[in-house]
Amino acid sequence: MKISVSSRLILSPFKWLRKIRGFKLVYTPLIAIVIFTAVMGVILGTLQLQEKNQQESALFRELSLAKQRIQLRFVNNFDVLVSINRELAASEDKERLRKIAYEQAVDLVNNNHEIVKIIWIDPKNQWLWTAPLSNNKSDWINRTQNDQSANEGLNNAIELSRSTNRASFSQFINLNLPSNDPLEKERKTVFWQVVPNIVGGDIIGYLAALYTTQGVLDLVPSELKAHYRFTLLTDNERVLSISSDRNTPKRAFSNQTSLDIGVLSPNLTLRIDTYPPPTNLTFRMLIGVVLGLCAFVIWSLWSVLKQMQVRQEAEASLRTETNFRNAMENSTPVGIRAHDMEKRITYVNRAFCEMTGWSANELIGLTPPFPFWPDSRREELVEKMNQALESEAISKTGIEGAILRRDGSQIQTRTFIAPLINEKGKQTGWITSLIDISEPKKIREELAVSQERFVTVLEGLDAAVSVVDLENDKLLFANRFYRENFGDDAQGHFKLAGNPNNLETLHELAKDLQDSPPGIPSSFLYQESESEEVQLDDGSNKWFEVRRRFIPWVDGRLAQLLIATDITIRKEADDLARQQEARMQFTSRLTTMGEMASSLAHELNQPPSAISNYCMGVAKRLEGNIDPAINKDILPALEKASEQAHRAGTIIQRIRGFVKRSEPQRKFSSIKTIIDDAVGLVEIEAHRHRLSITSQLADDLPEVNVDPVLILQILVNLLKNALDSVREAYPLSSRWSAPPVNISADLDTSTFPAMMRIQVTDSGGGIAESVLERMFEPFFSTKADGMGMGLNICRSIIESHHGRLWASNVMDSERTKLAGCTFTMLLPLESPDSMENG
Repeated sequence: MKISVSSRLILSPFKWLRKIRGFKLVYTPLIAIVIFTAVMGVILGTLQLQEKNQQESALFRELSLAKQRIQLRFVNNFDVLVSINRELAASEDKERLRKIAYEQAVDLVNNNHEIVKIIWIDPKNQWLWTAPLSNNKSDWINRTQNDQSANEGLNNAIELSRSTNRASFSQFINLNLPSNDPLEKERKTVFWQVVPNIVGGDIIGYLAALYTTQGVLDLVPSELKAHYRFTLLTDNERVLSISSDRNTPKRAFSNQTSLDIGVLSPNLTLRIDTYPPPTNLTFRMLIGVVLGLCAFVIWSLWSVLKQMQVRQEAEASLRTETNFRNAMENSTPVGIRAHDMEKRITYVNRAFCEMTGWSANELIGLTPPFPFWPDSRREELVEKMNQALESEAISKTGIEGAILRRDGSQIQTRTFIAPLINEKGKQTGWITSLIDISEPKKIREELAVSQERFVTVLEGLDAAVSVVDLENDKLLFANRFYRENFGDDAQGHFKLAGNPNNLETLHELAKDLQDSPPGIPSSFLYQESESEEVQLDDGSNKWFEVRRRFIPWVDGRLAQLLIATDITIRKEADDLARQQEARMQFTSRLTTMGEMASSLAHELNQPPSAISNYCMGVAKRLEGNIDPAINKDILPALEKASEQAHRAGTIIQRIRGFVKRSEPQRKFSSIKTIIDDAVGLVEIEAHRHRLSITSQLADDLPEVNVDPVLILQILVNLLKNALDSVREAYPLSSRWSAPPVNISADLDTSTFPAMMRIQVTDSGGGIAESVLERMFEPFFSTKADGMGMGLNICRSIIESHHGRLWASNVMDSERTKLAGCTFTMLLPLESPDSMENG
């Protein structure tokens, strides 16, 4: 060993010398080519960088020129608009000066492509004239029905100019134009410039000019647009207009700058992009020559290396084979051992040694029974090994055994045996592979225990759980609750699933999903349907809350999982709650009527007294007098007596209709009549407290299909609450000056379809945010003697009519404190039955 080591050390310098020499001969040309390529790359890169800097400088100059041209045009346009304003503001010879101003405006529109039209507007936002009156340049806004969006932008710009007394701009307005319109691209985005006409510190009018962003971009000279692409952008990188649809390449240069078109103008950015320059043939040829020369030298070097590769190929193959075998043996977790024909161990790998705790030298040469077999199972394992060697079927499935490690611990294994055949086709022994199955076996045992616990939980649920195969309607799984209530078949599953007529549809769906590649889509599986309440039709009147979903069964078939919970008790409780709510509605009406009893008694006493007084006066006048003049005085008195009697009858009729007990009956009713009745019932109490009620009803209101008594109950309740709020906010001495409680009715067209909107607004102290969130909850009240059910019942009635009811506070003009509250009620114009059928 010493001699070999010393000889290796002596030969090492010679080996290193040969390696260095071979390195110089082979790799020196390659290093030269690399250095040459690097130098040429630096030179070409420097030229490219210089050219790039020149292009960027030219790009900045052209962008500055375009920016200066656009900003100068806006300054000139502003000066012309100011000049027109001076002509319009002149006090002498107004007609002639205004005619001159109009002609100047027409000339400005005709001579400036970016301006569509100019409008003269008075301080009340009324259009006095438009320049030009009518032409193809301005009429397209009316034809394309974009007046509303354009006018909204104009009004916003006017308001900004009015508040600042300076010229202002609107935001950019996107117009909806037909795609086939030839001017769609040019006039898609517009904006307004408003210049106020200020005389003596007061604004006497406005000049508004409508600009198109494409027209602004057209101010850039055409010779620049031929070489560059210009784009107008907003802050959020939204493209307003573009000079050309031709795309720029990825290596194009870009630059951008902000445009200052006015003090109160929206932020506007002008961007410039270059088009690709013409091909530099000389530069490309130079690169081609360099690359060709490098390729030729590399090919020459490759020829030399090819010869060396042939010499090293045998060594590389041998090393690869050896390394592969060692890697296979050392990296596999499977223990491998080989036996000769006498069952003697001839080879073991490292994994087998680690598995047993014995070394390879200790294991090679051993015969069964082996020392790494447990003493209690040696005879069993010997018999299993003999059977596996004789039976080919057993060797394929493997035999389950155990290994006793050297430290005394045991592991469970599965052994596979195969015959060992040499290159001549003769068997020379057996090869066995062992797999440690301790952990998988432990996992299987834990899964079995977990499965048992899972089944126990399902069996203990008070809900029916079932799984049905959709191909053959077979019940795959059912828990105890399902079996006790529906038996051992799938009929109960389909009863709970809904309409039995859908069973054929489910079968077709299951067939289509399994036939379609690549199987059942994952987006379809595990999507739980919304819970449904199902009542059984077997006479038991039981209700179940059902949830179902499609799942793949353990064998891949499509199945349906259903979970049904018995909610019969909850449904009965809901029915009882609805009955109690109906009774409370009636009680609420009686309570409201009791509160109004004292006011009605006082008011009803006055009409009979007036009737008595008028009748006594008539009697005294008729005693011995038949004068026509007396009859002339008697007739008005009789009319007043009749009017007072009719008023008393009207009041009594309203009270009877309000407290009458009846089932809800919908019919087409007039909202105006219902509101008048509600105001008539409540205004007595309002007058008693020195308050008043006003009503604002829109014209031609349609009739709505409602229960007039229930809607009357809601309006009376809301009006009484509004009066109470005003009464608490104003002391008794100042109530005559308090704003009246207002009730209004109109159509709300912001929803689709339109709905009837009724609003009750008071000028009280408003509602606190904490109360506003809970005021519609049952039994919640801020009054000491309140039941807390009035607003809850009102919302329930509105929701039963498929409407909405909510409250919102009203702020004062300075928005510093609450100045009242508004209750809004929306009712559908169509009946709920017609909406459901539709």
